Amino acid sequence: MKKYDGVIFDLDGTLLNTLEDLMDSVNYALREHQMPERSLEEIRHFVGNGVERLIELAVPEGTADSKREKVFADFKEHYKIHCNDKTGLYPGILRLLARLKEEGFVMAIVSNKLQEGVDALNRQYFDGYVETAIGAREGIRKKPAPDTVMEALKVLALPKERVVYVGDSEVDIATAQNSGMDCITVAWGFRNREEQERAGAKVFVDKPEEIAELLYL
Repeated sequence: MKKYDGVIFDLDGTLLNTLEDLMDSVNYALREHQMPERSLEEIRHFVGNGVERLIELAVPEGTADSKREKVFADFKEHYKIHCNDKTGLYPGILRLLARLKEEGFVMAIVSNKLQEGVDALNRQYFDGYVETAIGAREGIRKKPAPDTVMEALKVLALPKERVVYVGDSEVDIATAQNSGMDCITVAWGFRNREEQERAGAKVFVDKPEEIAELLYL
């Protein structure tokens, strides 16, 4: 018997490993403005709250707002072209999505990535699997606010009690809490177990196929 009828997935660090492309675009923008580059480990800790926050953390402390905005603009231009150079699905994700679709679950993606980036990646990787893919855009608060999740629930036409949220970061854990939803936290993303537990995660999976088992009573 199904415990849920739908699943809302985070994107970066949950379905797709986007870290290297994010790092390359951040470092391109930093180089353009003679700023020191950032390591993959630094980028890993900076992501989760949207790309504007990523750039705020990546530029040197004390950078003027006007300068940071120029770095952000260069990042966006570069990432628009290079968002899929090294990005790829985590192993087992496509099998999971195919299984969930076959078993009658409806799915959505909710991300803090800019909507245009979400749209491009959704078209390439998730066409035919998810009902909607919602990214950051004007007029709606980003995660961990519940707004984008509520939008997804409307499209799925399901109450929050019948949908589980799947993510990898403290932002995802807080988003699920703020939305009044159950949360499954994945082990393969941008945060380690200690960071996830500190953020309040309770239910963990080490492999995508384990998610399917948790959707049934």
